[in-house]
Amino acid sequence: MISYYLLLIAIVFTFYAQARVSSAFRKYSRIANKRGITGAEAARLVLDRNGLSDVEINLTRGSLTDNYNPKDRTLNLSETVYGSRSIAAVSVACHEVGHAIQHSQKYTPLVVRNSIFPVVNFSSKLTWPLIIVGLILLSSGSWELGNMLFNIGLIAFLCIVAFHLVTLPVEFNASSRAIDELLAYGIVDTTEVKGSKKVLKAAALTYVAALAAAVANLLRLLAIRGNN
Repeated sequence: MISYYLLLIAIVFTFYAQARVSSAFRKYSRIANKRGITGAEAARLVLDRNGLSDVEINLTRGSLTDNYNPKDRTLNLSETVYGSRSIAAVSVACHEVGHAIQHSQKYTPLVVRNSIFPVVNFSSKLTWPLIIVGLILLSSGSWELGNMLFNIGLIAFLCIVAFHLVTLPVEFNASSRAIDELLAYGIVDTTEVKGSKKVLKAAALTYVAALAAAVANLLRLLAIRGNN
């Protein structure tokens, strides 16, 4: 029963984190940075200053769909960031540049996350089908096969939890790098950096919430496992 309460708390926290991101981004997307540069221009500036002139910046559809792709070394900025001159836009853009810098410097948590991503991507497709089929077999009396499938699903879910765990230092470090770069190159000044920090801290909450939800689900599965 405790595991269900923890899961409910994690779900509520997830909605809260998403609301915080939307609120912070919406607020600071209305405030232009004093330097008057766009998210794409800020990203280009920081990339070039860090010896990453070969990283291409692309416009991608959607809102807050920004990402750095280590495979083709491209920085992909959303429509609400690429051409916007807001504090929120340059903050998000430089956060993604933080990932590009991590990649170039072989930042250990990022290397670990990238290396386990294929396994996690595969595991995420198998976890719940294996667990559900395992439970069905257990309820029908097929103990050996049911336990085996449930345990494989549980191990696959552990990989997902591990991925969320290693994601935290990657994201926090990228935000820290972004703040340093924003100030170092005068993209925002000391009066504007408060807004940058609020946007990036709100975004970081979503990763904390994802980990909390994964851990709560794991505890629930372990409780189910203990009853079978």
